[in-house]
Amino acid sequence: MYVVFGAAWLMAVIYASIPCYWFMVHPFAEFWRQRRSPLRVIVLLWALIILSLAAITWPWHSVSLYASLWALLPALAFIAMAISVYRRMPSQFGVANFSGQAELDPQAQQRLVTSGMHARVRHPVYLAHLCTLLAFTVGSGLAVDYTLLAFALVTGCAMIALEEHELERRFGDEWNEYKRRTGAIFPRISPQGLNPESKAAPLQSRFRDEI
Repeated sequence: MYVVFGAAWLMAVIYASIPCYWFMVHPFAEFWRQRRSPLRVIVLLWALIILSLAAITWPWHSVSLYASLWALLPALAFIAMAISVYRRMPSQFGVANFSGQAELDPQAQQRLVTSGMHARVRHPVYLAHLCTLLAFTVGSGLAVDYTLLAFALVTGCAMIALEEHELERRFGDEWNEYKRRTGAIFPRISPQGLNPESKAAPLQSRFRDEI
């Protein structure tokens, strides 16, 4: 059981640090583009952030709020949702976009994704990240995981707000229309005029939904 709690704590640390990765890449994209192999440096800095979060939370990494096998049911549901998104990511969004590598490439073309997973949700990969973090948090019942979840929600909301501001600046009316008919990370019950099966040529963005 100690090993299971340790794994749940470590996964929560990693996933809660994802917004920090974003903040390292996007506000300083121009700076990173001028460096050789910037992704290696960014990943190293991200690893240091993960280690720092792990060190800070280690004293409480095994403190449990509850222990129940019933908690595994919603945890499995969250994991299934996350896997459903992750497995479609390479074909619909691309690994380079997912990792942020495309944002660091000055030659990459910027286009806006509105098809596939993005037909209902503007940030489906962020939804998958959230579902994964929820799975480990709810399933383990660890107090530290709930703390890391709160941290991820606060930093994640700031990340999405800044990203959407930048997308509006880049794509203008096209982005505003897309935003009007879709949810940020949760699908709207009644999308306004959006046809997910639209045959229109898919548009793609190298800026959105990276780790």
